[in-house]
Amino acid sequence: MTIATDVFITRLLLAAGLSAALGLEREIHRKPAGLRTNMLIGIGAMLFTIISIEFGHGSGTTDRVAAQLITGIGFLGAGVILTRENKILGVTSAATIWLLAAVGGLIGLGHLSTAFVISLATLGVLIGIGAVEDAWARIRRDKPARILENLEIDQ
Repeated sequence: MTIATDVFITRLLLAAGLSAALGLEREIHRKPAGLRTNMLIGIGAMLFTIISIEFGHGSGTTDRVAAQLITGIGFLGAGVILTRENKILGVTSAATIWLLAAVGGLIGLGHLSTAFVISLATLGVLIGIGAVEDAWARIRRDKPARILENLEIDQ
């Protein structure tokens, strides 16, 4: 069974578009893993999912590629987390990468509407919760209240 060209193109465009939306939000806020990185992750996850399905029909199971995709994405996510001046940075970008791989996997499986809704919900979290955090910071008259921001790191 081979995926039809028009189905593949639809999935590719959706993976690129949803990944770009999430990447653009990261890019606008000058966060690690911006537009290009997010697009490559979403498209790559979609492709590996399709490859898994295509090759898994003959023998073996299709879940092996998905399991390895999660490991690889964990490695990329860990790469964007860093410490600077006793602060942990990049955790939200790492979580976005992790979630984006799942969205790409959903697209590869053909669950396009679910991928779309999850992407919108993710944008809502990134934009909406950021606004809440900024409002809270104004109330505190302090720097933005971010989880783990004041965590001491042994150096």
